[in-house]
Amino acid sequence: MQQYRALGSMLCAGVLVALLAMTLTPAMSQTADTKQTVTDGKSVSLEYTLTLDDKSVVESNVGKQPLIYTHGTQQIVPGLEKALEGLAVGDTKEVTVPPAEGYGEKNPNALQEVQKQLIPPDALVVGTRLQGQAPDGHMVYPRVAEIKDDTVVLDFNHPLAGKTLHFDVKVLAIQPGQPQSQDPTPKKH
Repeated sequence: MQQYRALGSMLCAGVLVALLAMTLTPAMSQTADTKQTVTDGKSVSLEYTLTLDDKSVVESNVGKQPLIYTHGTQQIVPGLEKALEGLAVGDTKEVTVPPAEGYGEKNPNALQEVQKQLIPPDALVVGTRLQGQAPDGHMVYPRVAEIKDDTVVLDFNHPLAGKTLHFDVKVLAIQPGQPQSQDPTPKKH
């Protein structure tokens, strides 16, 4: 009889340990799984500094408003977006983005020569940014690349085309993304 009681006590203890393990393990794994990471569809807030190969700072939002974008929707350059995948809040990373994954290589076909009289006289300085409207209606911002006797060469490449970009980023926040509409047709306003 004594041995049955001992066996019963051991079985009860074993069952109790098994039950505790089953209830504690999911709770512990839930805590680990709730850590938000950068994945497609998430709204991500970043602090960043963008520099070029010569260490010149192109842009920084450190101490200012964060950059907020939806991951996986091509709102930022592809090389940076790819490098941020899987990061968590508080993570920092240095990312080097080659031109092909940034703003592309310089396109020689994006240079256009126009008559000098079409450019305002005060804009006839190499490096001046102009603003105009393309035939399809979207805004363009060419840069004066060269001034000749009767013409001006305008460069329609992005100012960072052909450049390697160096980002120093910190993930500030990650939020669930906005639910996507099931209807893929654009709405008229």
